[in-house]
Amino acid sequence: MKGRTIALDHVEGQEAAALLVDGRLDDLLIGDEDSPRPGAIFRAICDRPVKGQGGMFLRLPDGMGGFLRAAKGLRPGQPVLVQVTGHAEPGKAVPLTDRVLFKSRYAIVTPGAPGRNISRAITDEEERVRLAAIAEVEMTGPHGLILRSAAAGAPEDDIAEDIAAMRDLADAVLADATGTTPEALTEGDGPHALAWRDWTIPAEVVTEAGSFATLGVLDQIAALARPEVQLGEGSMFVEATRALTAIDVNTGGDTSPAAALKVNLAAARAIPRALRLRGWGGQIVIDFAPMSKAHRRQVEQSLRAAFRADPIETSLVGWTAMGLFELSRKRERRPLFSGPA
Repeated sequence: MKGRTIALDHVEGQEAAALLVDGRLDDLLIGDEDSPRPGAIFRAICDRPVKGQGGMFLRLPDGMGGFLRAAKGLRPGQPVLVQVTGHAEPGKAVPLTDRVLFKSRYAIVTPGAPGRNISRAITDEEERVRLAAIAEVEMTGPHGLILRSAAAGAPEDDIAEDIAAMRDLADAVLADATGTTPEALTEGDGPHALAWRDWTIPAEVVTEAGSFATLGVLDQIAALARPEVQLGEGSMFVEATRALTAIDVNTGGDTSPAAALKVNLAAARAIPRALRLRGWGGQIVIDFAPMSKAHRRQVEQSLRAAFRADPIETSLVGWTAMGLFELSRKRERRPLFSGPA
């Protein structure tokens, strides 16, 4: 099967979306009806500050608890508008931000951050001028606006409709930001809506029930339970513990410097996909195959290039004294498999 295919189906009763490139699973979104969706917006009530960390625990609806970092100027009992930023780990508070965004396929409305901006990924000057003119006409009011890369070449009416929808939603939510009790103001998007919103490169869309089975998605999901990932003549093992995710890269039988560099470069390209499909985040440590310090820079450049194309916020921390490479990755998705991670 050639080309890009988006399949919309369910996994174990949960809404799910899969992106396949030439039949190979490239991205996977699975819902979790037991947790607030990332992107959901709440009116929360400040509960208690965390001394020494500058954060604040918040009360959410239905007895849920949330945590807001850098909560300066807030006091217990004060209402605050917040948005879910990631998956809530079992037994932990829901991660929140007070920098609320209203995001659609073409537009992002940014309350509290005025200005009209166009994605830097759009480089054609004539297209940037066209989009700037649309934004100038359609974006009224005090909020800021970002036109996303998907807006390039899109019909003017569709872009205008997106801007108006997000602008009006922002106005409605902000008007309901004050109150004495926690309240859910938006639900956030499920996997099917997120696939439409964020997987914008043209693709065939398959919506029939059972498409995951017929397209081989279920088999590829099952294979992700195995820690080994083949890298040509070498391999890597991706394993989650309670504290972190460890990745071990091996050359196989050939231990020459050339083989080590080759497998390390292959691993650098494969690591974002391996983490993305498993839904793993937090602290990640990579033990590359032994290589010279001269080759480290080349491998690091390849790793950075690979993560630039990944949709999940990841910070590349760098090399440790023992020659390991550390990453910090946002816990944005539900982990595919339950366990210590």
